[in-house]
Amino acid sequence: MLRRLFVLLFSVLIAVPLAAQEAEPIETTFFMTFVPNVQFAPVYVALEKGYFADAGFQVTIEHGDEPLGLDLIAANERQFGIISGEQVIIARANERPVVYTYAWFQDFPVGVAVTNEAGVPSFAGLAGWRVGIPGRFGASYIGLHALLSANDMTEQDIALEEIGFNAPEVICVGAIDAAVVYLNNEPLQIEERAAQGDCGDVTGLTVFPVSEAVDLVSNGIVTNETMIAEHPDQVMAFNRAFDQGLRDAIDNPAEAYLLCSGYVENLPLSDDLRAALETAAADQAAFLLENPDNDLETRAERRGALYEQLAEQFTSDELLQFRVLLATIELWEAESLGYSDPASWEAMQETLLEMELIDEPIDLERAYSNAFLPEPVDE
Repeated sequence: MLRRLFVLLFSVLIAVPLAAQEAEPIETTFFMTFVPNVQFAPVYVALEKGYFADAGFQVTIEHGDEPLGLDLIAANERQFGIISGEQVIIARANERPVVYTYAWFQDFPVGVAVTNEAGVPSFAGLAGWRVGIPGRFGASYIGLHALLSANDMTEQDIALEEIGFNAPEVICVGAIDAAVVYLNNEPLQIEERAAQGDCGDVTGLTVFPVSEAVDLVSNGIVTNETMIAEHPDQVMAFNRAFDQGLRDAIDNPAEAYLLCSGYVENLPLSDDLRAALETAAADQAAFLLENPDNDLETRAERRGALYEQLAEQFTSDELLQFRVLLATIELWEAESLGYSDPASWEAMQETLLEMELIDEPIDLERAYSNAFLPEPVDE
């Protein structure tokens, strides 16, 4: 009897620390490019509302250059990151085992902005014009190439000038009349300067989005083949947590903006604006409870009405970053969040082949997966 009791007690003592160990959160560094910004609102929302914690993760954010992030993820030194689709294809072409598992941006975020004063009615009308671009690299260059190709043009048809990430400044001083821009940010900056009379003779812009000419895959969550083979449950759980944050940011941008304030330094948020957003967030939460099946059009209408309401109380400069969030939501939103359209991957690969950024086609079915979406989609 005493021996049995000893064995039982020993088993309990062993089982308790094992159970506690299993309950310990998984420490994960989430790699993201750029710098802290409202454009990363879904991540901040998922962190602040405990979605990552509920999924079993203790997440730390790391910002850095995209090539570094790809190296770390490929080597399984980082398990998850936000990476652009074209970089995944290029990495796979160089035998890097990265896999794209959640399409965050549903629309490619790049376009070409032209001043109204230039009088260019269509993208093809830019033939012979000077066009600024950050540099001959990345999503901006790839998006420009895709636009040119869709309009039966080449880079030789325009005068391309590398201007760094300074499109608002360069356009407003009159150095160029057109520039490759990120749709959710730089056009808003230029329009705000024009409205303040701080953009030379510029009164407004015409923007030609890449997505209206060709559907290219954009930014999404990337992991690696080791994680998919050994920890598919973690990949699914991580995507689900991010998906919850994304849905909340889309559904309630006032709340999302408030939650961003703890991560984005110097985010405009006066006491009065905070109070107005808190009221708007509470109103939207009540609406969502009463209307859980509201559609895309209804959400867009309510976002527009919210901005108009805020614009009556606050300056456009104070609301600029909130406008950036609203404009970015338009690039995220879709009927099936997270879904990778095979056609967008094919279009991106064709663009990369034309640009000679890869030598031959890769097996795209190994580059991305729709198997880890919280809500499965019939393909």
